[in-house]
Amino acid sequence: MKAIVVTDRAAGTAGMKLVERPEPQGLGDLTGANYGDVVVQVYASGFTGDELSWPSTWVDRLGRDRTPTIPGHEVAGVVTALSYGTTGLSVGQRVFGLTDWTRDGTLAEYVAVEARNLAPLPGDVDFTVGAALVMPGLTAWQGLFEHGRLRAGQTVLVHGAAGVVGSMATQLAREAGAYVIGTGRASSRQTALDFGAQEFVDLENDALEDIGGVDLVFDVLGGDIVTRSAAVIRPGGTLVTIAGPTEARPVNGHTVDFVVVPDRAQLIALVQRVREGQLRTNIGTIDTLDDAVAAFNPAKRANGKTIIRVRP
Repeated sequence: MKAIVVTDRAAGTAGMKLVERPEPQGLGDLTGANYGDVVVQVYASGFTGDELSWPSTWVDRLGRDRTPTIPGHEVAGVVTALSYGTTGLSVGQRVFGLTDWTRDGTLAEYVAVEARNLAPLPGDVDFTVGAALVMPGLTAWQGLFEHGRLRAGQTVLVHGAAGVVGSMATQLAREAGAYVIGTGRASSRQTALDFGAQEFVDLENDALEDIGGVDLVFDVLGGDIVTRSAAVIRPGGTLVTIAGPTEARPVNGHTVDFVVVPDRAQLIALVQRVREGQLRTNIGTIDTLDDAVAAFNPAKRANGKTIIRVRP
C-alpha cells in the first residue's frame, strides 16, 4: 500500500516521504497485539501539524523506537477485515474515528485500528467531513462538557474561535445554550461570528481584560494568553487548555489541561449534529496522498482543516 512515512526525528518534514508499505496483517491472532482491531481502507485522513514533535510519533508505549512511522490519526473509511474480539462493526461498514497515538496512523491506504475507537459513519456524510470532524469535534466536546462542565446560561470564552478546534467549540457551546465570546486575529472576526460567536475580541488590538467575567475559558493558544485569561474567569470557574500544562489558575476555580481521547458515543453524537445541520466542519484544503508531504509543511498558514483524500 502507499503510505507517508517519517524516519528521522531531527529531519522533521524533510525526512517525510511517500513509499510502499505492507498492508496491516495478522488480525486473526487471538493472543497477539491485534486482538480487537479492524482494518480500515482509508478514504480520508486528517493530521495535526505538530505531530512530528510528539514523543508518541517516534516510540511505542514502552519507549522503543518504532520508525519508520506513518503519521495522521483521524480516519474515515470502510472496514475491510475484523480480528477476534471485535464488536459493533462489520466488514463493508463506513466508519470514522481516532487512532492510537503510538501506532501507525492514517496517512496510508489502510490502517489497523482498535474497533472501540471507531464509530459508524452514516451514508449521507462525506468521508472528508467524517475525517475533519474527529479530532476537532472530540477535543471541543471533551473540553467543554467533560472538563469544563459547561451548562446552559453560562458564558464561555473560546480562543481561536475561527480555527479548526475553536470553531467546533463555538458551535457546540452555542447549541448547549451558552453565551460565546470568541477571540483571534482581526481578520478572523467574521468567520468566528459566522460559526456562532456572539462577541469577538481581537487579541492584537482589543483588551482581553475588558470583556468582564466568564464562567469557562476554552484555550488552544497557551502562553501569555492563557495566563491573562485566568483573570477574567469568575470565582469558581474553569480554565481548560489543550496547549499543555500551565500555572494559570482562576480564583477559587480549576485549571485543566488535557489530551483528547477516542470516544465512540461522542463521535455518534457529533455526526448526528452534522446530519441535522447543527454542526459543520471547518475544512480548508483537500489534498491527495501524493500531495500529503507538502500539505504537512505548507508554504503559508492554513485556514481550516487540511484533509487528505486517500481514495476518490
